Amino acid sequence: MTKKKKINSFNIADKNFKKLSIQVSLNGLSFCVADTVSHKVLMSDSVEFLEEKNPIAVKDELENLFQNHELTNLQFDEVVVVHRNILFGLVPKSLFNSNNLLEYLKFNTKVLPTDVLAFDEVENHELVNVYVPYMNINNYIYELFGEFTYMHNGTVLLQSLLNNENHHQEIVCYVHVNKNQLDITVLNQRKLMLYNSFIYATKEDFIYYLLFVLEQLDLDPKTTIVKLFGAIEEDDTIFQICYSYIKHISIFAPSSPQLIKLGEPASNSIDFTLINTL
Repeated sequence: MTKKKKINSFNIADKNFKKLSIQVSLNGLSFCVADTVSHKVLMSDSVEFLEEKNPIAVKDELENLFQNHELTNLQFDEVVVVHRNILFGLVPKSLFNSNNLLEYLKFNTKVLPTDVLAFDEVENHELVNVYVPYMNINNYIYELFGEFTYMHNGTVLLQSLLNNENHHQEIVCYVHVNKNQLDITVLNQRKLMLYNSFIYATKEDFIYYLLFVLEQLDLDPKTTIVKLFGAIEEDDTIFQICYSYIKHISIFAPSSPQLIKLGEPASNSIDFTLINTL
């Protein structure tokens, strides 16, 4: 299966310098369109589902979203799809064999007989992310736009944090907050100590998983730096309960890609993993 976009022509007249990035999950969808010459976000939108949907219903929602913005009538030089779920596992590159994808997931992830497995390399960090993409979404995108790139949200998150947030000399716990899912990344300078994702329903679930991770790494909540980002503000109940247990906790504003200019409020609200695919 092709994951890398093929450039069939080098005629600059054939290019329109537009890139479409899409994030897909069972809890919601988001997309943005960027101009790769002016480095600006031209269009973006997102939708959250009231309750988790199955992949077939998500595909229907994506069709509606595209139709509302007339994206199916547009041409793009590049299309990227990000699959956000907890159906993944990290493997050291030195131990990775592409013929054994199921072996890496079967003990900690529910894999169905009909699932197709995929993998991404975490660039510059000798890691491979093995995961389950939503293949019905991939097939739909291929029908619309032809060949495209797809990846797991954990791959984007790890590459962004490992490559850009390396100025700390101490251990830092980064928590990316989405509706019903939190992604926890613990870094010791540029060394990855842990990356994992959890599904939560209440603020008590959230703090339980966060404190559990700190405990497993033998990190003290009173001294460890914890940075929350994504769908979180200081007046949220999730932040307040975390603040009760963790001394050095704050809202984190990750740096945006240097090539993308974020000036308008709508652009600044784009999901971290989505904006880092541009």
